[in-house]
Amino acid sequence: MHEQSFDVAVIGGGAAGMAAAVEVCRHNLSCAIVERVSYLGGILLQCIHNGFGLQEFKQELTGPEFAEEQIRQVKETDTALFLDTTVDSMEDTETGKEVYCYSRERGIVKLNVRAVILAMGCRERNRGNIGTPGTRPAGVFTAGLAQRLVNVEGFIPGRNVVIVGSGDIGLIMARRMTWVGARVHAVVEIQPYPSGLTRNIVQCLNDFEIPLYLSHVVSRIEGRDRVERVAITPLENGIPNEEKTFHVPCDTLLLSVGLVPENELSENAGVQLNPQTNGAVVDSTMMTSVPGVFSCGNVLHVHDLADYVAEEARRTGAYVAAWLDNERPSLQIPIRAGANVRYVSPGRFNPERPDKLYLRTLIVKNNARLVIKLDNQVVKEKKVSHLQPSEMVSLKLQPKDVESWKVSEDSVLEVSVQ
Repeated sequence: MHEQSFDVAVIGGGAAGMAAAVEVCRHNLSCAIVERVSYLGGILLQCIHNGFGLQEFKQELTGPEFAEEQIRQVKETDTALFLDTTVDSMEDTETGKEVYCYSRERGIVKLNVRAVILAMGCRERNRGNIGTPGTRPAGVFTAGLAQRLVNVEGFIPGRNVVIVGSGDIGLIMARRMTWVGARVHAVVEIQPYPSGLTRNIVQCLNDFEIPLYLSHVVSRIEGRDRVERVAITPLENGIPNEEKTFHVPCDTLLLSVGLVPENELSENAGVQLNPQTNGAVVDSTMMTSVPGVFSCGNVLHVHDLADYVAEEARRTGAYVAAWLDNERPSLQIPIRAGANVRYVSPGRFNPERPDKLYLRTLIVKNNARLVIKLDNQVVKEKKVSHLQPSEMVSLKLQPKDVESWKVSEDSVLEVSVQ
């Protein structure tokens, strides 16, 4: 068994893992990144479109360029890299955690650490998750797999495409498939509003005159050896109207139907999960229900920008350093999602220092207000020009905001949309 000791183990080498590791090292702590594939960068490496880095690096980058900058930062530290290494389990010790891994190169690896940062990212939901009826022909891909095939492997999945779901990866692949010479016949969205960022609706669909069918479902996949066509059915008051079903010939179906945080390891370690996000429940320091185990990035809740992932991960790295230095918040106020809010992360607020909350709304609304209540009394409001469930909202709280708040150990903070 290969055995080493570090202050912190970061599980995952994508945007969150690299940002967290760099921050840990800036606090003069030893750190190891454990990544199951043979390279750092994660999903960023197949996202060759621009739009990354505007907040994190103050310049517009592609996904690989964003990853390259982060990798450069990692290499400037003493971070130990365990690539091609899969974490199997974690066990408690008197001084921290034992992280057990498997590596093709090293065999069984045991890392003795004082703290763990979970940064495993997320995975795509597939046909099995949404239960689309029909035959089981070739030509059905998740949008992310198709993105890798085109951008990394150099293969074109098909020539006549229908996309299920208007998530950002699906929208970007609608444009990408058009650029490589395929024809995208439709993007089909079950909700009455798009699931992706507004800019992607404009740049990836409208600019290429690709039709978007809101409140529609792909009700059946047809084809013997390869997809031949799909049936598309409109929803009326949430109920499929079979009489209005129409068919679209195609040889490829791409699924962009949501992302799921990779939390199997978290569950096995006893981490409490939030049913709204499928990520960990964390306090104001990003620590999970298991002491010494922290979580950040898409494994915590699915972000819409890599910049947000990196920013959250950097804060987590700083919190880990403070926790290892025996700094503990004297007060943490529970936060709950109020009217029209799906979730708020983190789940607690420390009124003694600046904090940042992330949330997703349940509704589409223009000229909306974010309302924060402390013990049912309005204490802060923020105007937002437009809200929709697909776009994550951030909210900064400063100590000056809470100077006049009457905070007690029994206080509860609520965030709602009006």
